[in-house]
Formats: sequence, C-alpha cells, structure tokens
Amino acid sequence: MSEAATNDNGTDDIVTVNFKVTESFLEKIDDTWQGRGFNSRSEFIRYTLRDAVEFPTFDRDELIALLEAEEDIREGRTMSAAEAREQFGTSDE
Repeated sequence: MSEAATNDNGTDDIVTVNFKVTESFLEKIDDTWQGRGFNSRSEFIRYTLRDAVEFPTFDRDELIALLEAEEDIREGRTMSAAEAREQFGTSDE
C-alpha cells in the first residue's frame, strides 16, 4: 500500500487505488452510497476508509474480552472499586 505524497505546499497528492470486489458486493456499495446521499462511489469509499482509519473498531481479542466482562457482570463475578483497592492494596488517592 502506498500513501499519498505531500506536496511542498503541504497538500496531499491524489493517487488512484484499484481493488477487486465481487459484483454483488459492488451492488451493495452502490446502493449504500446512493442511499446515504454521497455524490459518488469514490467519495463514499474515501469517507468510509478515512472513518475506519480515524476510528478503528475493536479487534477480535478486544471483543472477546468485552464479552467475557459482560458475562462476569451477569454472573455477579465483579467487585466494587473499594473492594478492589482493598484486595490489591491500593489507595483511592
């Protein structure tokens, strides 16, 4: 993968990126960008990729940890902050 180069004036050059998708997936992409009011497929893909880079989603391990924590809460395997401080010998200061 290459990143856009920066000009002397501090702006990014526009580069073309090609990738392959199935026709059925492309139809879903087209339905999505048109339904959400984007002006073009490229605008939608740039927006989506920028969003994914700026706000990455949880990875698999993080999702598993969240699910395990939720199970601990449901099963009552939790403790208060005061109990944790006492058990681990830390202060609340």
